[in-house]
Amino acid sequence: MKNPETTHAETRREEIIAACEKLYETMNFKDITIKEIAAYTSFSRPSIYNYFETKEEIFLAIFEKEYRAWNADLADLREKHDSLSIDDFAREIAETLERRPLLLRLLSMNMYDMEENSRMERLTEFKAEYGKSFGEVRLCLEKFFPCMGEEKRAMFVRLFFPFMFGLYPYAVITPKQREAIAKAGAPLEETTVAELAEKFVKELLG
Repeated sequence: MKNPETTHAETRREEIIAACEKLYETMNFKDITIKEIAAYTSFSRPSIYNYFETKEEIFLAIFEKEYRAWNADLADLREKHDSLSIDDFAREIAETLERRPLLLRLLSMNMYDMEENSRMERLTEFKAEYGKSFGEVRLCLEKFFPCMGEEKRAMFVRLFFPFMFGLYPYAVITPKQREAIAKAGAPLEETTVAELAEKFVKELLG
């Protein structure tokens, strides 16, 4: 049974994280402040510093939460299917990413600044969940493609995770970007996260 104080602290942490997530739906990272986040919680700004020292730590907690959810999706994918073809596996992986727009949007940010402005213990917590995602992808490959060698599995992971960093900005085009592209007369290729991810996974496995 959890200590009531621990439960209270976790509830407050979750409230802060939820407030930041809400703001991030309509605001940019640079415009969100601790003061703005506090306005969406039931307690004062000084109280937030009992749980997070910087806004970067709050975003890192959101990041960790998103990786935890994606890891659960990958584990569920393994449990639901006894076998998958390359096409089916590519589609399933693509769908897990399509369901995680917040994860992909966070990946498109400058992670160096976020991590540099977070305490070591917060960064370590995040890295632990981030590292699990590598293992979950490897477990999927081992189950559905048992004949795939270790070298090829390692190469898949080395290519797939950097690819994820560019998914959101390539697939999600803002109205301002769309207007600039039109004024520049540049080509605009409409696509989705799922379409890009599915094609890329097929290429890696094909």
